[in-house]
Amino acid sequence: MKPLLIVSLLFAGVLESASTVATPAPKGARSTVARKRRPAPPPVDPTEGDKIDGDDLVVRRAAVAALGPVKGSVVVVDANTGRVLTIVNQKLALQSGFIPCSTIKLVTSVAALNEHVVSRDTWIHTSRYVSYNLTTALAKSNNQYFAVLGKQLGFERVVKYAQMLGLGEKAALDIEQEQPGTIAPEPPVAGGMGLMTAFGEGFSVTPLELAALVSAIANGGTLYYLQYPQTPPEAENVTPRIKRVLNIDTNWLSDIRQGMRGAVDYGTARRAADDENGDPVFGKTGTCTDFRVSSHMGWFGSFNEVGAYKLAVVVMLAGGHETNGGAAAGIAGAIYRSLAEQRYFAAARNWQVEPPAPLEQAEAGSLSNDLLEFLGAPSVAEPDSQ
Repeated sequence: MKPLLIVSLLFAGVLESASTVATPAPKGARSTVARKRRPAPPPVDPTEGDKIDGDDLVVRRAAVAALGPVKGSVVVVDANTGRVLTIVNQKLALQSGFIPCSTIKLVTSVAALNEHVVSRDTWIHTSRYVSYNLTTALAKSNNQYFAVLGKQLGFERVVKYAQMLGLGEKAALDIEQEQPGTIAPEPPVAGGMGLMTAFGEGFSVTPLELAALVSAIANGGTLYYLQYPQTPPEAENVTPRIKRVLNIDTNWLSDIRQGMRGAVDYGTARRAADDENGDPVFGKTGTCTDFRVSSHMGWFGSFNEVGAYKLAVVVMLAGGHETNGGAAAGIAGAIYRSLAEQRYFAAARNWQVEPPAPLEQAEAGSLSNDLLEFLGAPSVAEPDSQ
């Protein structure tokens, strides 16, 4: 198959087998061939081997119940401090990463806004009669819109912002088993920058990296080291540690948040909505196939907002054809609703957040010259549209 044909199929969001062609039955005739149903994947225990002594057990129970017996992982983080409240399926979450699918559009959005490629209200025609701005493109996860942004940004600028947002490096401070994801070394041969910035081709991202990224969007631009306490005393004494403050106009983050809210209100993540409690949820879905591990992927990176409190929930599913970002959003939504029903957020409704600690409190010597430049300091696929 020619490369151009492959790319066109990818951008259409489908890649179907052409090995057989069905002959349509005459109108009104009843088919005598029963449809073959794919067998349900065998149940798994995603909690096997997890260490939970330092977990917030209320959050843990909600996450385990929502995920159920499927292959996947859930990471829940306090977005204002970087404290990890629970990790379900720690073995999977700490691996070296998976293709991020359409969650990469968050990186593309930050890059395009900060580089003045677009503003929130810039409309881009994706076909003769259809156009999107950033809000609707994020909400609907429009592939063509983000492919256009990727081509205008170019490889170097996309990689710069991916690194700024924590991709390609460990997200946590002291988790020995954690493996970092990887940054795309070059644009994909087939599909180029469009495939890279709409679907994440060439990247691998871990649930922890995505949790740190969405937390930074939630809290206004501070990328914290994630800290996962291993004992109750550690959990009581977590001191936030700043990895870096993003060198971007924070107004852009507000623009991105509008698109993430749209995804839940009317876009690809409607299953995450918490209509009964009325607490806003912001998120981005991702659906594709990671051919490196022969698995369909379903991602959802999200956070809610209750008063000043922000809880980040990342769901990653790895399974068969039923796996998608909508299903991941449904799991996150179940977690938010369960916690709200248990009045987990009740004390947070009038809670005030202290401003981030000064940059000087970041770990000495932990910032490379390239990362310091981000701060303005001197140097010391079978993808679809979800």
